[in-house]
Amino acid sequence: MTNRQPQTHSSANTAADSKLASSTPISTLGDLAKLADYSLMDSLNCDPEATETGDDHYPRQVFSGHYVPVKPTPIQDPEYIGHSKQFFSELGFADNLAHDPGFIAMFSGDMSQVPEPMKKFGWATGYALSIYGTEYTQQCPFRTGNGYGDGRAVSVLEGVINGKRWEMQLKGGGPTPYCRGADGRAVLRSSVREFLAQENMHALGVPTSRSLSFYVSKSETVDRPWYSEGSRSEDPDRLVSEAVAISTRVAPSFLRVGQLELFARRVRANEHSQAFEELEKIVLHLIDREYADVIDEQVSTPEKVVILAREFRSRLMSLIANWIRVGFCQGNFNSDNCAAGGFTLDYGPFGFCDVFHPYYQPWTGGGQHFSFMNQTNAAQKNFGSFCSALSPLLESHPEFLQSLNEIEASFPKAIQSQMERMWATKLGLGSLSIELKEEANDEFKEELKKEFRDVLNEVQILMMQTPVDYTLFFRELSSIPEDIGPLKKSFYTGATQDKESIEMDQRWSAWLAKWKALLNNTLEANTGQSDSLEAISVQMKLVNPKYILREWLVVPAYQQAAKGDYTLIQELQEVMTQPYAEQSQEIEDKYYRLKPREFFAMGGVSHLSCSS
Repeated sequence: MTNRQPQTHSSANTAADSKLASSTPISTLGDLAKLADYSLMDSLNCDPEATETGDDHYPRQVFSGHYVPVKPTPIQDPEYIGHSKQFFSELGFADNLAHDPGFIAMFSGDMSQVPEPMKKFGWATGYALSIYGTEYTQQCPFRTGNGYGDGRAVSVLEGVINGKRWEMQLKGGGPTPYCRGADGRAVLRSSVREFLAQENMHALGVPTSRSLSFYVSKSETVDRPWYSEGSRSEDPDRLVSEAVAISTRVAPSFLRVGQLELFARRVRANEHSQAFEELEKIVLHLIDREYADVIDEQVSTPEKVVILAREFRSRLMSLIANWIRVGFCQGNFNSDNCAAGGFTLDYGPFGFCDVFHPYYQPWTGGGQHFSFMNQTNAAQKNFGSFCSALSPLLESHPEFLQSLNEIEASFPKAIQSQMERMWATKLGLGSLSIELKEEANDEFKEELKKEFRDVLNEVQILMMQTPVDYTLFFRELSSIPEDIGPLKKSFYTGATQDKESIEMDQRWSAWLAKWKALLNNTLEANTGQSDSLEAISVQMKLVNPKYILREWLVVPAYQQAAKGDYTLIQELQEVMTQPYAEQSQEIEDKYYRLKPREFFAMGGVSHLSCSS
């Protein structure tokens, strides 16, 4: 299975830029300013009703254009909490840049003094909203869909850095025309979650937006609904005053499926004379930003559109397989939360599985349709919305439109194959997808695959009935234990010896024997003569993580941070950026263990609302 990271491209990546970025550490905001290159604002349409200064902070309808210039609202008295040391290194940033006064000012929302050629304002974008393939407009305060978009996310910089194009976006940067009457702020609690989750997901090998920096206000607070201490309520039961914070997330672009939908809707409704042109421009801009390495600039636009659909399908399927591989549930996988570049875009009501269950859902408003194992279905719906948004560009090219429809129709079968490959890899059976020995006839191959499916179905049933911890189980299995003793570390059952427990142990022992027999049969049938159980164990530990960002580990970190103590955030960052490593015994005892019983069904730990 390929753990593909989002690709990065530049249509304006000059040799001089690359040489500057790679040879000279970026240690001041002035150094960074030299790499600014605003392809989105330079090549796409600005809202014709926008201000030139970016002073545009009240809800209004935006009828056309790809973006609105917006000046972010600075947080008061910003204080450093953290930055991604690994990502700084990749970008060629000096580590102390995170403490540079100019950098702190800009990435806590104050763009008034940024050096040229940086712009003194950022931008926000509108998009449509489809929930499970059905477009909605009532979330927009005007009931038209023209007021829905980046309500508190403000992009502040786009540039070519170390040969790659990146967009930097403030989460919690204040209100925009799309704020729907809200304050545009993010709070410390949700910012801690997003900052650490992006670090962990990248280290897990899951395509994702990246964490850059993280600042909190020492004096500015907002009220948010949240849970009382120990509450078992589904929804928040009180208002709490929380410090505001700004985290900066970075990606090749923040183009969403919902953005393409917005412009396609305007084409179909013939809302204005430039509607078709704006749809075509944003699709070609998406290709330039995210797919330039696989789509030839010289081919026709219809051919580009078809290749785009095929490539996005591949990335989206890989993304979902990776989510399920590491136990991640997005919780709210609408089209507006689906990055058109095929990576994890948003960290709102997300969660990582503790107890395995197909319908695990961290968000109280998400329902089963966005639950853990239903993420494949949600992805299919988003892919349908994506293809529907592209189709107006192909209406005068029936042969290409037919190809697009065939790609869309192929999604269910293709993602099923992708998921089987992922499960085979988690179970150490990745060689099932490798060509077997020539003398292994088709009947034998099919028998192995049937045995694999039986083993997979049986273990999923056992995992639910026991129940087990998803991460601990697969990590312990990766050692290929002699008996079920090590696996029982993942069981959420006491050490009882009643009849039911004894029978369950017997079922587990029988399954373990069946799985190990399948491992050996696959080894014998495979062309890879150097494979061994020891080699399989090593490979399994590269796909089955030991450390994931469990919510009950994050809660103490943001609670301590609210008191000015950021040490636990830093410790979690260190642990979660090495999720496959065998770390110290102290770290293992603290972070590699079952979820404590007292946290089950606890609001803000086992489940949460979308408030942030």
